Amino acid sequence: MSPATVAHWIDQGHLNGHRTPTGRRRVGAEDLVAFLRSHRMPVPPDLWAAADAAGIRGVLVVEDDPSYRRMMVRYLRRAELGIEVREAGNGVDGLLEIGRTSPAVILLDYGLPDLNADQVIERLLAPGSGLGADVIVVTVGLPPGAAASLRRLGVETVIEKTAGMEVVVDAVRGALARRVARG
Repeated sequence: MSPATVAHWIDQGHLNGHRTPTGRRRVGAEDLVAFLRSHRMPVPPDLWAAADAAGIRGVLVVEDDPSYRRMMVRYLRRAELGIEVREAGNGVDGLLEIGRTSPAVILLDYGLPDLNADQVIERLLAPGSGLGADVIVVTVGLPPGAAASLRRLGVETVIEKTAGMEVVVDAVRGALARRVARG
């Protein structure tokens, strides 16, 4: 957007804002997030904290299969859950994105090429990490003992990819509802 376009939106009352004594226009982060969401525009990562304060939750999809990742993202966006969806193609990029955006829910492929779900979660639970996200593991199968290991790490939901996208969307919906219930 050009500054002139944003100024026009403020002047026309489409975007909540105000003028400073020097004539500059200012917009609150929550107002900007609400405007972006209402016009189906992406919320930049540096505004995710404001989005969270405005009741818009972030969901991160960490999946190495590009077509499956795109499909999950598309289904989540269509579900109208009031979420901002981000994506990463491997465990390292997922960890970096988690650090940048602090998502409410992480959809994590178990069999990533660089780090498996156990390794990603262990890094997230390192002292001082402050992980507050619900982790949902999506997999085509788990090796022996992996389900018990994931439960010990705090994963409540493991979904087989063959269960379908509606099951994934319902799991995210449930995780968001649990977060709201916890306060």
